[in-house]
Amino acid sequence: MSIPTRPPRPRGIPIPSIPEEPVFPINLRPSACQVCPECGGDLHDVDHLHPIPPASPPEIDSVKMAPPVLRGTADVDRIEAPVTAKAYMMCAFASFGGIYFGYDIGWISGVMGMKYAIHTFTGLPYNTPAEDFVISASDKSLITSILSAGTFFGALAAGDIADFIGRRTTIIIGCLIFMVGVIMEIVATSVSLLSAGRFIAGLGVGFESAIVILYMSEICPRKVRGALIACYQFCITIGLLLASCVVYGTQDRMDSGSYRIPIGIQFAWALILGGGIACLPESPRYFVKQGQLEKAAKALASVRGQPVDSQFVQQELAEIVANHEYELSVIPQGSYLSSWANCFKGSLWKANSNLRRTILGTSLQMMQQWTGVNFIFFFGTTFFQQLGSISNPFLIGLITTLVNVLSTPISFWTIERFGRRPLLIWGALGMLCCQFLTAILGTAISSDNDAATKAQIAFICLAIAFFASTWGPGAWVLIGEIFPLPIRSRGVGLSTASNWLWNTIIAVITPYMVDPDKGNLGPKVFFVWGTLCTCACIYAYFLVPETKGLSLEQVDKMLEEVNPRNSAGWKPTTTFANEMGLTKGGVSSEEIVVDVEKRGSVH
Repeated sequence: MSIPTRPPRPRGIPIPSIPEEPVFPINLRPSACQVCPECGGDLHDVDHLHPIPPASPPEIDSVKMAPPVLRGTADVDRIEAPVTAKAYMMCAFASFGGIYFGYDIGWISGVMGMKYAIHTFTGLPYNTPAEDFVISASDKSLITSILSAGTFFGALAAGDIADFIGRRTTIIIGCLIFMVGVIMEIVATSVSLLSAGRFIAGLGVGFESAIVILYMSEICPRKVRGALIACYQFCITIGLLLASCVVYGTQDRMDSGSYRIPIGIQFAWALILGGGIACLPESPRYFVKQGQLEKAAKALASVRGQPVDSQFVQQELAEIVANHEYELSVIPQGSYLSSWANCFKGSLWKANSNLRRTILGTSLQMMQQWTGVNFIFFFGTTFFQQLGSISNPFLIGLITTLVNVLSTPISFWTIERFGRRPLLIWGALGMLCCQFLTAILGTAISSDNDAATKAQIAFICLAIAFFASTWGPGAWVLIGEIFPLPIRSRGVGLSTASNWLWNTIIAVITPYMVDPDKGNLGPKVFFVWGTLCTCACIYAYFLVPETKGLSLEQVDKMLEEVNPRNSAGWKPTTTFANEMGLTKGGVSSEEIVVDVEKRGSVH
């Protein structure tokens, strides 16, 4: 009779290991009594019924986690992870900040033309002659410009704060500051309190206007970054339109609701932006700058809609780290003051120097203000009242705002199809033609001529359309793209501050240029705007580079190798991860990762 044998185990299937039970030594003569925790008896007594408790496992010494491994690539087409529809929506939501930016600068023009507001803030009786029943040029200048002054200081401070506590948290703080200012504006019955509230609200707008652009530029996919940031400008126009609609609806009220309702609605925009941004991930580039690579990987995976261990996420993160290391090797970081000084280092004649980039960013925003479009949005209602032949200046102001809104979406397509540079050149050319024609018609023909007045309004609307589809979004897109990571937050902050500085200057001087009791230029003021648009056209041709379709790291490389006029034809040939030697067989060296984390700890 044969003895049955166990069938052979199939190959390739591992034999499971049996966990070993703890081995206890047998002590026939224990040297000391061990007390049972259950009954208090001797554990080694032969009559003891409770089992001997298992031995405690040995303590395991805490082991320091190894630094994360980044997998770099030399393929220029694989430096950015694919993006899901959810991730696109996440990027687009950040542009909502433009609504409360646009709304805040939009309601003031209409409010200063309301009868009840004029009576409240000046004390003039309602039977005052129409030509005298106005807010004085000095008060109008103060109320309008003080917001821009607040945003100037807010934008400067925001760059520093965003580097210390993060982009997302800075935006939330800006929303809270803004709401404090709105409360002051609502309760105001004097020019002084209204101006103080406008200044505080301006600080919040400065935080938002600088850091939303920074945040969006750092999380948006490169192929649609321009279109998504153009959504920010579109939201600004939506805010302007909403302000015009609300003001148009309350203009005839003869109580405090006429101006308090338009002001109070701003609360909603701040709550939506602050609450929504709190649910979004932090910028992965902020975490790289701080040396927190694990958090950077998680944030990048979230904004790209990919798993953390995705090869695409690892390769994009490796490229960001490599570029950051390169920039720090060119201009090392030092003390707080030296880090600010880094924004102004380098040669004026080299397009990739920090000085040149800072000048480019600040002058782009200066030129955007020089186009003169904010003259219409700030003083359009009172300007149209001065033309005389317009029966409803509030309606004309609403129409110009509507043109602004409808023209901006054109840039979603054109900015990625034709690029940033052509839009700025042709946009400035179109504006200068419209503004010179407006000035010529207003100067050569009497304001009593109804046809001439309608033609002026048509050319003003056409100039706004050119602005909304070119310089409006184009300047904001470029300032988020041209700065390297070590100075990006401060560079964007300086550029945004420049926007508001010139916004303030224009808001201060314009009433003195056009008011009948001052400069009384009237339509002739468009000669000034047309001349400045000519300067903007020449400036864009010689100094503005093309950044379409490039990652933020590739923009750095492009600025090193070509001048702005030849930038449209530049194509990347390698990656920073490959060029910096940060890869060994496709994997970043441990020393580099540790070095990045150490550098981040001092920021």
